Amino acid sequence: MDERIRLDIADGIARLRLARAAARNAVDLPLCLELRAAFEEIDADESVRVVLMSGEGPVFCAGADLKERVGKDASWVRRRRVASFAAYAAIEACRRPVVALVHGAVVGSGGEITLAADFAIAAEGTTFRFPEPHWGTIGATQRLPRAIGPRRAKELLFTNRPLDAAEARELGLVVRVVPSEELTEVGLETARSIAKAPPGAIALTKRAVDLGGETDLDRGIRIEMAAIEQNLDTGDWRAGLDRFRGRSTTPEETE
Repeated sequence: MDERIRLDIADGIARLRLARAAARNAVDLPLCLELRAAFEEIDADESVRVVLMSGEGPVFCAGADLKERVGKDASWVRRRRVASFAAYAAIEACRRPVVALVHGAVVGSGGEITLAADFAIAAEGTTFRFPEPHWGTIGATQRLPRAIGPRRAKELLFTNRPLDAAEARELGLVVRVVPSEELTEVGLETARSIAKAPPGAIALTKRAVDLGGETDLDRGIRIEMAAIEQNLDTGDWRAGLDRFRGRSTTPEETE
């Protein structure tokens, strides 16, 4: 079986690529299983500081591979969807920051993968679509509304309207739009910047933001205080202070 995922780890950066270029990186069951396994491997590797996730070929991901459902029954489709949910959850649960670098078409399941990352950077010319209801199925009903709000999510899901990169940035699906030829280098620069920070502080920050988003402000502050206490035990704060004191500081650099 051909590999659907390619993973390279060097200098603290895990570079994960969807590798079904001939199928426009469409998501099938083997890809779901490989994606989940790859993130389990990443999470177990203490050398990894950050993950860059991209797609080979002309598009990031053209959505679910509907061809594999031909001749299958509802039970099989249900198991296949559970496998995709597990893959997206593995991306989201990764202890390290996950940055999606998207280009070309980002459709359906490609959007789910993008939204499961911590944030995304898009190449100019990228388009997003969430056509699940138009394919006679259900999807993108949870992460998409949380990212852009329920009314905007409903409009996109109900109409299958494409979004260009600029509108995707306005809505918050991506944080930056860069020229296509610069996407890889901008991604690497972003990853190197993240990798400079103490990994424990980054992991605790990610967890605090994620958990805090699920509750009210008062409980969120308690979550942050718990993260601060845990960070004090690790000693990362001392390393950060040493770095800070070794630089020429400005008021903007103070806590």
